[in-house]
Amino acid sequence: MKHDLHHTVFVLVHGAWHGSWQWAATQRALAGLGAASVAVDLPGHGFDAPLPSGYLLPGRPGLLTERSQLADVTMDDCAAVVLDTLRRVRRYRRVVLVAHSAGGGPASLAAERAPELVDRIVYLSAFVPGGRPRFFDYISAPENAAARGRSLNLGDPQALGAVRIDPLSPDPAYVEELRQTHYQDTPADRFDRWRSALSPDLPLAIPATPVLLTAARWGRIPRTFLRCAEDQALPTAIQDLMIAEADRSMPDEPFTVHTLPGSHTPFAARPQQLAETLVR
Repeated sequence: MKHDLHHTVFVLVHGAWHGSWQWAATQRALAGLGAASVAVDLPGHGFDAPLPSGYLLPGRPGLLTERSQLADVTMDDCAAVVLDTLRRVRRYRRVVLVAHSAGGGPASLAAERAPELVDRIVYLSAFVPGGRPRFFDYISAPENAAARGRSLNLGDPQALGAVRIDPLSPDPAYVEELRQTHYQDTPADRFDRWRSALSPDLPLAIPATPVLLTAARWGRIPRTFLRCAEDQALPTAIQDLMIAEADRSMPDEPFTVHTLPGSHTPFAARPQQLAETLVR
């Protein structure tokens, strides 16, 4: 990719509870390397993220039971936002779609629907529906048994219509589990700032909706997987399972695989290295 960076744009899709702003340091690094980028906010994320009504009140009333305002967001809604961005940047000679974590579902569906808009798709420790159609299918797999963070979820996701966490929890043990799960190589004092930017609700549709891919469309797009070697949220065993199953299902364009050191969120701990790996 390096020789064509001035004609390349990276479209960056965040994962659960994140938003476009978490990509900012990576975008600065990409710009320094000569590449344009645009970061997407999926529906209900970023500055548009609605909060449970008691989220900022003393005692956090209703946090465990109040139905999410994002309960009706669909996978189609999320893919449509990605597709709109891809259409806007198609004037670039090369468009690279990058998805992190749960963002792999919407990004994959967008690529399946319009493969002509994507020259390469990159999964940063992200859900790949090539072998199993739902992110929950991999989260519940035996290979993911070592993953941390299960105690972070609040309430009943089905009743809430969302997978809800509490980034502003006053409980030090909860906060440390959140850090160890997603940001273990970000110092605790810096993590306080990162967690304050997280949203509490992930629309349930994102991990629960099947994404059906075909060899003729998604399967023809060159693809890269960036493994995170010390990932506690999606351990390498489950990352490798997604890679292997996708390659087995659609072998014509097998994954190119690179491994990054560290946690599930290299955009926080090592954005320069992440940018340099993206442009390889």
